Amino acid sequence: MNTTFKTKPPIWFWIVSVVALVWNAMGVLQYLGQTYQTESFKSQYTNEQLEIISNTPAWAIAAFATAVFGGILASIALVLRKKAAYPLFLISLIGVVVQMIHNLFLVKSVDIYGPFAAIITGMIIIFSLLFLWFSKKSIANHWIS
Repeated sequence: MNTTFKTKPPIWFWIVSVVALVWNAMGVLQYLGQTYQTESFKSQYTNEQLEIISNTPAWAIAAFATAVFGGILASIALVLRKKAAYPLFLISLIGVVVQMIHNLFLVKSVDIYGPFAAIITGMIIIFSLLFLWFSKKSIANHWIS
């Protein structure tokens, strides 16, 4: 007998879920812009910064892809109230950590992009941790199954 059940989530569950979806969609757009070197992407950076971006190693690009595509899939699972959100957010977080190790310690992005890079990096890590925690809480509260 299956004893799994869902409880109706509060309105703020939907707010957080939509925020997660929008946040991760922005990450996917940033990844695609970087990958395809769109004009709107290139207009955000100096030539020196674009040179550094174009020399990013494959493992760091793979971490970026893992972070954003794991995050968007996790967000979709959250909106659909599926437990798969938790392991997908965990995979995304691992991608974020690997990517940030590259950005902060190997490239020294704060020196290149300025203090804004540290703020964005902090936000990305905090959001990733919060979405992971929220998906776990949603499972515990039977909002997703």
